[in-house]
Amino acid sequence: MNPDIRTLDLNLLKALDALLDERSVTRAANRLSLTQPAVSGMLNRLRESFGDPLFVRAQRGIVPTLRAEQLAAPVKKLLADIEGMLQPQSFEPLTASMTIRIASTDYALRAVVVPFLSALRVQAPNIRVSVQPVDHQELQNQLDRGEIDLVLVTPEAVTPGLHAMALFDESYVCVLRADHPDALNGRLSLDRFCALDHALVSPAGGGFHGVTDDALEKLGRSRRVTVSVTSFLVLPEILMYSDMIAVVPRRLVEHNIGLSSLKPPIEIPGFTKILAWHERTQRDAGHRWVRSLIVETLRTLN
Repeated sequence: MNPDIRTLDLNLLKALDALLDERSVTRAANRLSLTQPAVSGMLNRLRESFGDPLFVRAQRGIVPTLRAEQLAAPVKKLLADIEGMLQPQSFEPLTASMTIRIASTDYALRAVVVPFLSALRVQAPNIRVSVQPVDHQELQNQLDRGEIDLVLVTPEAVTPGLHAMALFDESYVCVLRADHPDALNGRLSLDRFCALDHALVSPAGGGFHGVTDDALEKLGRSRRVTVSVTSFLVLPEILMYSDMIAVVPRRLVEHNIGLSSLKPPIEIPGFTKILAWHERTQRDAGHRWVRSLIVETLRTLN
């Protein structure tokens, strides 16, 4: 009979390995927790599969044929490889080499990705990180296709079926240059807040209305938004060289030299930043480690 992997039971290879080691059907049966007739039957099937007697009777037990001796090392390696596949995956950060693809908002790039990269370079220098903008229309498809591994968004952007965890709750502050006249006062009245020129970040571009304006409208008030930009990253420079102010997430300006933060004169609802990922990476040791590093890095900053 010609050998065919489609009909070869891997349990037969375990029996062959035991027979090669023990040189006895009885001892092999004990090792496998099987009966002697069961192992004898497996040996007969092995002989059919390999077209060779494999073992011949001797004064004490059985001895392998030349064909069986040739199979000994490959069979042991194959069984070890399969056993390794079934064991929990190990991960060594210092020697790991992989690429992590992160979809991030402009805000999360500064508040999450930057401190994460700093920690990553120390603990896992060979892990590469690719950061790309969040495309809400394509996000689920990108995750399904493996084009993105991690997503940094707010809860409403997390689609059903994704794994997700809250990283932190964010609040808003008023930001202005440190030598701004209103910064020296240490507080802003609502009237002064509404009278000043404001800069606003509109990720989609061109917008002059945000959550601050929604909060003002509830009080029957409004502000003057004179500049709208698409990125938080350019905002500090705009404020440094003008008398404008901006309402921004607190984490964006905590360590900005030359800028001051004041409590807004109205209640502005904050938001929660979420880390989300696909089921395909849920159990991967490397991805689990990366996710835990993100969480631990942010915990040390809070």
